[in-house]
Amino acid sequence: MKTNAMQAAQPSPSAQPLIGTGRVWHQRLRPVQHSFSYASYFLLLPMRTLRTQPSAALRRNRFGALSFYDRDHGDGGDDALSWLEQLLEREQIHDALGEVWLHTLPRVLGYAFKPVSLWYAHRLDGTLAAVVAEVNNTFGERHCYLLSGADLAWGRVLQARKVFHVSPFCAVQGSYSFRFELSLDNPQAQHTAVRIDHADEAGPLLQTAVSGKLEELSAASARRAFWGMPLMTFTVVARIHWQALRLLLKRVPFHRQPPAPERFVTR
Repeated sequence: MKTNAMQAAQPSPSAQPLIGTGRVWHQRLRPVQHSFSYASYFLLLPMRTLRTQPSAALRRNRFGALSFYDRDHGDGGDDALSWLEQLLEREQIHDALGEVWLHTLPRVLGYAFKPVSLWYAHRLDGTLAAVVAEVNNTFGERHCYLLSGADLAWGRVLQARKVFHVSPFCAVQGSYSFRFELSLDNPQAQHTAVRIDHADEAGPLLQTAVSGKLEELSAASARRAFWGMPLMTFTVVARIHWQALRLLLKRVPFHRQPPAPERFVTR
């Protein structure tokens, strides 16, 4: 009888939910220079640990100053981790039996728009088996890029063909370059950094990065994040539209929204 590999997956006994504070940076190289940088915060959640060991500090699927809702991810169901495990099974990735960390924005006062959430699926030996970049656009659409294979590792540059419409100021063409860094070994110096760049046939076009210091998610750390940046997720959408207006004023070409990809996951 065939065993479902995901049913045998093991959480990490020492994994704790984390909150990160840092910055979001974005730079456009063509046809005009355009850049911005904002302070931000985010969650880094050990989803398999949380399945068996819920955290008192994480308001999950219920309203709070900061909260996490499963239905904000994947297929919109009430168990985001099960959705990811089924995705990996369909894609023939059977060795992701270790912890699954989710890097995502929280809801703030019940609201969030999440441009990119990242699922880091590990093997039992702690190495990366797969990364799923879950992308949302402001038109209410979602698409996932699945990264896997022999080249997958922390700090390495990984490539994916762009197939999903994100910004009306970028055509759906070219490719993304991803680079992920995560350090959890030293509790006094935990940090993460994500780099996602977009290039088209003319060369590099956009450069983006998210980075931050990590600490254990607690009532105190959640309060510090909330009061340090009140209404943070509301400002995410406001800033997206403000930057769009700036690009319009700079006469950057505008691209109409194309049909969504036929497949929900691009590998």
